[in-house]
Amino acid sequence: MDNLFSHITVADIHHDLLRNIVSLNESENPFDDLSSNTEEWFLARQVESNTRPQPYAVAHPEIHRPFEDAQWLNAIHWPFKNRQASRFSDGSFGVWYGSDRLETSVLESAYHWFRGLLCDAGFEHEEVTIDRTLYAVACDAILLDFRSATDNYPNLLHKTDYTFTHSIGARIHREGHPGLLTFSVRHQGGINYAILNPNVLSNPRQQSQLSYRLYGQTITVEEHPGMPRMEIEIDTFLS
Repeated sequence: MDNLFSHITVADIHHDLLRNIVSLNESENPFDDLSSNTEEWFLARQVESNTRPQPYAVAHPEIHRPFEDAQWLNAIHWPFKNRQASRFSDGSFGVWYGSDRLETSVLESAYHWFRGLLCDAGFEHEEVTIDRTLYAVACDAILLDFRSATDNYPNLLHKTDYTFTHSIGARIHREGHPGLLTFSVRHQGGINYAILNPNVLSNPRQQSQLSYRLYGQTITVEEHPGMPRMEIEIDTFLS
């Protein structure tokens, strides 16, 4: 472990990361009384999102207005207050995960939805649909970059055993580093970011609504109703 940390580099990050979460606030469709056309519902939601006033006029919303907008709570605050075990945490501290592109975010979240929820509940052979929201979140931080270490430390990208990565996360948390980046396990070439300090995240903006549908051996991902964006064969999750 000590040898690993002596060979990694750092990355100075100043760009958006993508956060893909279950649609916590989609309790009803506010536009279904205006039209029966699902594509028109999507267009109305996009117009409403694009014309909504920008939240957080102050420079540091995490200090001055932390509870004023649901976007902040859903897109940033949630994993730090609702701690769960994950690749880089044993559950004793919160970690926020983001990705560099939509495909990486979708494959990562679809895997955890299928293996961590549907299979555990015995629903892996049912037809199941879930709605998700994709956010862009600004990140400004110097992060530990583990990408160059994956060849010598393959357990960084182990598909199911998180023992090694838990020890990495525990040290980073103990020493107060803001986070790290590494290659995605589910999407070759994709990059995932694990953030331990919410103060380096800001300006959450909703990008789109996604729908995942498990049917047979395939998860279909739609960004527009009736227009598949990705088709994921679940065999890729079982190997």
